[in-house]
Amino acid sequence: MYYLQTKASFDAAHFLWKYEGKCRNIHGHRWNVVAKIKSQELEQEGQTRGMVVDFGNLKKDLKILCDYFDHSLIYETGSLKAETVAALQNEDFHLEEVSFRPTAENMARYFHEKIKALGYNMHAVTVYETPTNGATYMEQ
Repeated sequence: MYYLQTKASFDAAHFLWKYEGKCRNIHGHRWNVVAKIKSQELEQEGQTRGMVVDFGNLKKDLKILCDYFDHSLIYETGSLKAETVAALQNEDFHLEEVSFRPTAENMARYFHEKIKALGYNMHAVTVYETPTNGATYMEQ
């Protein structure tokens, strides 16, 4: 089995709604996303002969997904009052609403699903909130 991985990062804030601890407050991270794809075989012809995929394409696709969240406030649906969202939007803040609690675990699954939807044969995605704290998602 061959494995390729690449990494991209973004800076964003989030908070954990209904959490009893420091993370219930808005705070930021340098999120690092490591995507790992797999293949039993290498390409046999053309420009990508001897490769699983072109690293440049994988890097570009992951960067696009990460740039979506860059310098945003990631918040869970229902976690902010409508007036708060409207006020922040009125100030032209970059808000990104997600349907899940924005934990490292859920962000890893989110990126795994997005990259897989682009046609890559996924192995795993690890999302680091800090240099030492990360969560990995892979399908069984």
